[in-house]
Amino acid sequence: MKYVSLPPTTEERHLSFYLAMEEYLARCTDEPDLLFLWQVEPTVIFGRNQQMENEVNVEYCQQHGIEMYRRKSGGGCVYADRDNVMFSYITKDEEVGLTFSRFLGMLQLVLRKMDIQSTSTSHNDLLIDGRKVSGAAFYHLPGRSIVHATMLYDTNMDHMLNAITPARQKLEAKGIKSVRQRITLLKDHTSLSLDEFKQLARQTLCTGELKLAYDEVAAIKQLEQEYLRQEFIMRM
Repeated sequence: MKYVSLPPTTEERHLSFYLAMEEYLARCTDEPDLLFLWQVEPTVIFGRNQQMENEVNVEYCQQHGIEMYRRKSGGGCVYADRDNVMFSYITKDEEVGLTFSRFLGMLQLVLRKMDIQSTSTSHNDLLIDGRKVSGAAFYHLPGRSIVHATMLYDTNMDHMLNAITPARQKLEAKGIKSVRQRITLLKDHTSLSLDEFKQLARQTLCTGELKLAYDEVAAIKQLEQEYLRQEFIMRM
């Protein structure tokens, strides 16, 4: 499997760019298996079939500068920031169950290299000691499958709990404590820094590299415009 790298830039890339990058790689490359890791400023991403107003505390996000995007895969609403990392996997394997199983197995292999034992669930989550550390989602393109997943190394817990909670359902302190007890942070199970974890994941899973050129980045940015359309985000 090859790791996909981008040319250097000082430009800040948003979550919409990485969604478009997944799609570009699936449509425009012929590599059988590709992987890349990415991070973004505080952002909420919700599934293709979700109604934004039912899943996102829009007022809270606007007050705290948290961006909001829709993805083309299913699944639930997710919060991401610079303290956790996202995995994107593009493959020619089109069978959903096998693709999920293979991808989650890869993440578990990385964790085992860190002497961390994990289990997978029927909802395509990874658990450490019974608490969620990663969740994955999937969608098809012709001849391709795209799987992306969160990995909770660390996070802004207040943002995570409030950004994806509608205002009328804001959690009291005891509710926040309850949610915190259902998830775990990778930093609590390892001495590796986040950058060291990312390096280990790449070294463990990839044996080659696919370097994108600036003209390919321009094509990704053009595709990104679809993800930025209000009609797409709001499903108007």
